[in-house]
Amino acid sequence: MKAVNVVVYGMGPIGSAIVRLLNTKQWARIVGAVDVDEKKAGKDVGEVAGLDRKIGVVVSRESRKLLEQTSPDIVVHTTSSFLPDVYPQLIECATAKADIVSTSEELSYPYTKHPDLSRKIDETAREHGVTVLGTGVNPGFVMDTLAVVMSGVCQTVDSVSAERIVDTSKRRWQLQRKTGAGLGVDEFQRLVKEGKIKHVGLPESVMMIGSALGWSLDDVQEEITPVIAEQETRAEYAVVRKGNAAGVHQIARGIVAGRERIVLNLMMYVGAKDPRDSIRIKGVPPVDLTIRGGVQGDQATAAIVVNSIQNVVASSPGLKTMLDLPIVHATG
Repeated sequence: MKAVNVVVYGMGPIGSAIVRLLNTKQWARIVGAVDVDEKKAGKDVGEVAGLDRKIGVVVSRESRKLLEQTSPDIVVHTTSSFLPDVYPQLIECATAKADIVSTSEELSYPYTKHPDLSRKIDETAREHGVTVLGTGVNPGFVMDTLAVVMSGVCQTVDSVSAERIVDTSKRRWQLQRKTGAGLGVDEFQRLVKEGKIKHVGLPESVMMIGSALGWSLDDVQEEITPVIAEQETRAEYAVVRKGNAAGVHQIARGIVAGRERIVLNLMMYVGAKDPRDSIRIKGVPPVDLTIRGGVQGDQATAAIVVNSIQNVVASSPGLKTMLDLPIVHATG
């Protein structure tokens, strides 16, 4: 098959993991990379991504010029969680006639929270004949797409619940920081009010499930509280003292006709016991699925982005979600 020319937009931990995975795929060719960090600019992508060799492509800070020079088939985009922040970047890539797979969590199902931006992205994508997809491990798979797929064996569905428990001591420092590991409780709660401590994307997962099942949601409610450390715990990037926040406990609920029909329970904290991903569907027949140990988020995010590329390239133009594509699976 013809090689897919890829630009990686964002060379942080996830972008670098994607580079390393793309480097193993014969059907993919990295033709460029973008990052605003001047310490990375001008360096070989292989060096920045932690490969054991250079690949002959350097990181650029000038996205527009790079897109013009490389004319990529697709841009893998990994810069920010919030759609208003990444909107100009997405429009720039789409205008350059490049398909996009982005890990921006709010892009996974943006229609309710950001209807105007969603419409503009869709219009721009259709105008330039490209596809735009937001995906990842969560949102994008374990607490939404997987639940929707599992409902395929149900004749009727009464309610859907999902639980994800993650031990962040084994994850990158950015995740420990954004889940509040090590903070005092008052500081944790202050940062929650400022929108700086949370896992972005849980309401989007609720809305995706509701849309797939044809449920009209009256409301999506979200609750964020700290997980309090019962003893001092040390992780690679954080020391959590007893009584401080070890991480975040976040619940999102989808209300239909005054009743909870979707409940997503997420706990991400240093030293979490019994990490797992679980899907439970009350219906006919009921479904109860647990992945022991849970899906490793960083590895899985890189995988689902790379494994989505061929589906996105083959898709019709416009803004898409994981509900719109064929089932994403591992590629050789």
